[in-house]
Amino acid sequence: MNGVLPRDFSTVDRKARMKIESRGLPLRPADERIRDFDEAIIRLDDEWAMYEATRCIHCPDPAPCQKACPAGNDISYAVWLIENGQFLEAASIYRQTSSLPEVCGRICPQERLCEGACVRGKKGSLPVPTGALEAFTTQYERSKQGVNIPVGKFTGKKVAIIGAGPAGLGCAEQLLRKGHAVTIFDSKPAPGGLLVYGIPNFKLAKEVFFCRWADFEKAGVKFVGSTTIGKDRTIDQLFEEGYAAVFVGVGVGIDAKMEVPGEDLAGVYEGTDFLVRANMDLNLLPEDKRQRPPIGKRVAVIGGGDTASDCLRSALRMGAEQVMCLYRRTEQEMPGGKKDRQMAKEEGAQYRFLTQPVKFIAGEDGRLAAIDCIEMKLGEPDATGRRKPVPVEGSNFSIAVDTAIKALGYWPDPLIGESTPGLEVHDWGLISVVDKETGATSRAGVFAGGDDVTGPDLVVTAMVAGRKAAAAIDRYLGW
Repeated sequence: MNGVLPRDFSTVDRKARMKIESRGLPLRPADERIRDFDEAIIRLDDEWAMYEATRCIHCPDPAPCQKACPAGNDISYAVWLIENGQFLEAASIYRQTSSLPEVCGRICPQERLCEGACVRGKKGSLPVPTGALEAFTTQYERSKQGVNIPVGKFTGKKVAIIGAGPAGLGCAEQLLRKGHAVTIFDSKPAPGGLLVYGIPNFKLAKEVFFCRWADFEKAGVKFVGSTTIGKDRTIDQLFEEGYAAVFVGVGVGIDAKMEVPGEDLAGVYEGTDFLVRANMDLNLLPEDKRQRPPIGKRVAVIGGGDTASDCLRSALRMGAEQVMCLYRRTEQEMPGGKKDRQMAKEEGAQYRFLTQPVKFIAGEDGRLAAIDCIEMKLGEPDATGRRKPVPVEGSNFSIAVDTAIKALGYWPDPLIGESTPGLEVHDWGLISVVDKETGATSRAGVFAGGDDVTGPDLVVTAMVAGRKAAAAIDRYLGW
């Protein structure tokens, strides 16, 4: 990059920069954004991005934001380049360590990662909006010159990747750079995994992902959709077809059950089924899913994670008049991102804490009419350190609803473990790896990473796991 500014912050006046106030993020008004599924955050323009970048005090290396980023992005240097108008060069810095910066800049829970570690935020002001700046540079780059994945000299080796989500894409991008041929198999008709079939458009426009996917296609990736490995094909068959290694990055796509009466009533939805049918282009769904989920006026969402926030906000956009989140702990214990929760509140979502549904009740027409609940209190901490919710005896009450959405978390699909001899699994199907840094499994030539190894986690951690596995696969193949 000719003319790129050196990584030299010696002239930075940190005291002066601490006095520069943030403009915040440009958000569409709540009463406007709930009328459609377009992105809620307005992307920064050049001047706004440069202004916010000037607030960075460029902490001594390694900066706290970089240490808090699972991908290890050199955020301080990228922000320095943005401040000085070198947007393309900044985008290049992000792409050195991330296979999906245009995605991560939009959907990472920055308040728990880079922005949560920002000294500015810890000193009482708003942190530098690192996620918005990352999204800005990659969007600028695509509009000005496009994006290419460098492809290495062909090695003659073929690698099969199972799962076209963040882990699989991170692995594929790095293998392409090494010159290996890559084919990605996925059970869905279109690639993207969670990025397409889980995350709503108001957080990540599908166009953003499909533009990135076009980069993979241009680089030579082959995609085989509507193919479930373990049923339509096995890993053994992939080896027989000439693939020299296999990476498994299928995530965890089985919705957790509540195991309470009435769970199968009409009007009670699994979180994933609700979200994909509410947000997706119906042509990208299996034939039996190509209709919007009918909802009533009163919707209850059960759970406290990011999926719960996505369901709340989707229901509001679908015209529900009352949308309430039921959560068995307090807001302090909620695992979902605060930013999404705040936007849900602005859009009209209500929250009822220390509430545990125990039964779904049918009306005269056989559809859901109410949820029987019990009040909870917090007891002693459980194994995770969170205080365990304990039922309050005799506190049962009912809430009238006509739609309930269960957003309780996810379990792995045991199919791949059951159909692959020599592949060790644990905890209902999570894949065991013998080396967390490489993703190597108990089966020679099979590597794994992402949620199907760790359980539900972040998009960025899955992507990083795929990148690490790609480096290990390259070594395994002898190149």
